[in-house]
Amino acid sequence: MSEKKKRSSKENTPAVPQGKVYDFCSKKKMILGIVVGVVVVLILGIIIHGGVNIAIEFKGGTMLTYDYTGDIDTKTVQDTVKGIVNVPVNVRTGESLDSGGKQITVSFTSEEGLNVDRQTELTDALQEKFPENGLVLFDSNDVSPSTGREFLLKCIIAVIFAAVVIIIYIGIRFRKIGGWSAGVCSVFALLHDVLVAITASAVFGFEFNSNIVAVLLTLLGYSINNTIVIYDRIRENRALMPKASLNELINTGCSQSLTRSIRTSITTVMTMLVVTVVVFISGYDSLLTFSVPLMFGLISGTYSSLFVAPLTWSWWKSRTESK
Repeated sequence: MSEKKKRSSKENTPAVPQGKVYDFCSKKKMILGIVVGVVVVLILGIIIHGGVNIAIEFKGGTMLTYDYTGDIDTKTVQDTVKGIVNVPVNVRTGESLDSGGKQITVSFTSEEGLNVDRQTELTDALQEKFPENGLVLFDSNDVSPSTGREFLLKCIIAVIFAAVVIIIYIGIRFRKIGGWSAGVCSVFALLHDVLVAITASAVFGFEFNSNIVAVLLTLLGYSINNTIVIYDRIRENRALMPKASLNELINTGCSQSLTRSIRTSITTVMTMLVVTVVVFISGYDSLLTFSVPLMFGLISGTYSSLFVAPLTWSWWKSRTESK
């Protein structure tokens, strides 16, 4: 009977995780260096491009869309319009969803709004500059500054609300391993991913528009999913390794999730790379403001899930215990 009881107890004892365990928790200085590096690159990108280029949907302005034929030099269009309105001008080309014909959109900040005389002046100047392209005004819109500020405020509120919900969710789900502190550290990792996406936009000279907001919200969901998977591993290992320290649990959990995280990241990043190439070749430049920052954000999401969130949490807990 005794042998049967011993055999039964061994069968019911959970197995200690196997495989190579990497020392993630010793990389705190590397994390700090990368975060500082991202901030430096962001500042340089803003300086090089002369500040943050905020889209008119946030700060108000005017948008004019023209149908045209043949090939058109967007730089000349930009210079022509800028010479009239005396403010920075954004120009992008695309295709009409209705007819499939070529379209060019000119946008710029305008406190005066778009009146008939200004619209006629711009259209006449462009038609005179490009007589062979058959420029015809397709659509014109004014966005008031108050509407733009309201839209930006709603976007910021959405991001803050998402962060609060994440902290509450992680605090409840992982309460046995110090939940709320893990939630705060996961949000810090998300902020890192958001910073990387914004930095990529600044370096490439993209304007801050609704596409960037969509990228940020997408990253919140993608990155937190990876982080929760790793936290789940740590929680499971707490039962398998009751005598292990938090650093040992983090190293084990991150090592177990390393291969999965890298494979998932490669798949998603390669998908966005293909999208970016197709968009670039086809001339839908406006979509680059979504695909390029998202691609960098996905890479950052994998890194932050493995390093930033759990290692920041390790630092937090060690400081708390030392006090």
